[in-house]
Amino acid sequence: MRSILVNADRKPGSDARLQTAVDIARRENGHVTVLVDTPVSRYIAMDPMGGSYVISEALDKALEADDEVAAAAETHLAGTGVPFEVIRCEDDPVTAFAYAARLADLIVVSRSGGLAGDLALRARAPVLALAETPLKVPVGTACIGWDGGEQAAAALRAAAPLLAQCSSVKLICVVEKEGGFPATDALRYLSRHGVNAELEEHERVHSTQETLAAAAQGADLLVMGAYGKNRVREFLFGGVTEFFLKEATAPALLLAH
Repeated sequence: MRSILVNADRKPGSDARLQTAVDIARRENGHVTVLVDTPVSRYIAMDPMGGSYVISEALDKALEADDEVAAAAETHLAGTGVPFEVIRCEDDPVTAFAYAARLADLIVVSRSGGLAGDLALRARAPVLALAETPLKVPVGTACIGWDGGEQAAAALRAAAPLLAQCSSVKLICVVEKEGGFPATDALRYLSRHGVNAELEEHERVHSTQETLAAAAQGADLLVMGAYGKNRVREFLFGGVTEFFLKEATAPALLLAH
């Protein structure tokens, strides 16, 4: 995790994102790229004849405000000793971050910002979705939601550098009845990366997400695959990914698809 992309904006949690990115980069001898995005599409209006025009005054104010965000980010990072750059973009946020993340090892966003789910699907890099507070690095306790699927495997691989520093790691399997699969392949993979994880199998109570939430209570980080089921189905009927993205008390999430 030596190339870390983080968004800075005017929303709550921006300082927490920046601090987390800096802490990970410092630990991994990495580099932080801060993206400040001002989507022009938000300032385009339609006229009665079906044409479109830019609301120049509103766009100018937004650009000026985001200039201040970029300057504040530079000031914040200048004293950290971590190499960094601040870049600007005017595309829609998901497109901007997915493009900038082509050579990133990790994307850091806030869970409340509404980007994490889309980025987990669109970007090639794993997504670290924070609450409004920084993630302490090295991470103390981490849980891995494991179902044996491709998404869970991708998240586990991506999280290996963070998990190697944890004081405690649990691999959590939610099974519908006794005798679920033992997840030995995942444990072997983790051991090769110096992670001594404890396997826990939990019988499902009510729903998979509620069972996993109870098992991961108190953890600093939850590693999980994103949208193992169809996303529209999860949005309409509920699912593990949507549950944790909306759950205010959930730990920081590391997502991969």
